[in-house]
Amino acid sequence: MQLSRGMKLVVASHNPGKVWEINQLIQPYGLDAVSVGELGLAEPEETEPTFAGNARLKAVAAAEGSGLPALADDSGLEVECLDGAPGIYSARWAGPGKDFGIAMKKVADEITARQGWTAEGPRANFISVLCLAWPGGESRIFEGKVFGHLVWPARGGNGFGYDPMFVPDGDTRTFGEMEPRDKYAISHRTRAFAAFKASMLDGIAASPVAQANSGRDVEAFAAAAASLSTRVEAATFVSRLKDDLAAHGSEWRNGTLESYLDALARELQRTPSSDEPAWRQLTKAMLAASTND
Repeated sequence: MQLSRGMKLVVASHNPGKVWEINQLIQPYGLDAVSVGELGLAEPEETEPTFAGNARLKAVAAAEGSGLPALADDSGLEVECLDGAPGIYSARWAGPGKDFGIAMKKVADEITARQGWTAEGPRANFISVLCLAWPGGESRIFEGKVFGHLVWPARGGNGFGYDPMFVPDGDTRTFGEMEPRDKYAISHRTRAFAAFKASMLDGIAASPVAQANSGRDVEAFAAAAASLSTRVEAATFVSRLKDDLAAHGSEWRNGTLESYLDALARELQRTPSSDEPAWRQLTKAMLAASTND
């Protein structure tokens, strides 16, 4: 079975950063993407012992629940001196609030306990496994990896997850220090998508994606805010929000300091209790204050 321009495709993830990344990859091919969150579908528990198994589990569940083809990703960090850990447990090391500041510290501590910090840095790789599934159970698997080493303390406020502690081979910057276009040019997910594209999208010509008239990419901001875990990432987000105000202030619902602070206070007051890191809750409220009454 093949995909064709205009088909609706379910992105089988509730992770806003991951959904946004996959959307950036498939939009040029005219696929109408919708996330399982938008459809109100739950993600199944990841009970398989491999990335491929968990990707297939999520894709099949989304395809059966929606009646549409579904694309799922299972990805993580594998550290050589930790025997491949955290591996399939990469997200779970971040705890219920998905605090990757905690997860990165745990990785660093585990490496220290095994005396794994060397002058070159411990070897590691990111892996992404994509699974495309159709209603009825048919599925295809596509894999991508990027190799490098780890650093500590973490550096940079871009990306998400373990990006600020991973330096890819051939570069001196962490994924957290790279601009998104530089990371995506070599990332594990981009490489998995290249295999997916060669197999499933070979007959579809890519076309430029139209930009919103306002120039504001609120969806990208929301994806970034939903993934922040550290003070440095939050500082980078605030700086980008300031630049966005300078460039697109006319599109902000609250463009003056007084109205913005009033809106921010309202957002913080109505933010429910959560296990999420405080930095992430604050940045979400800051973005909402620029768009809500």
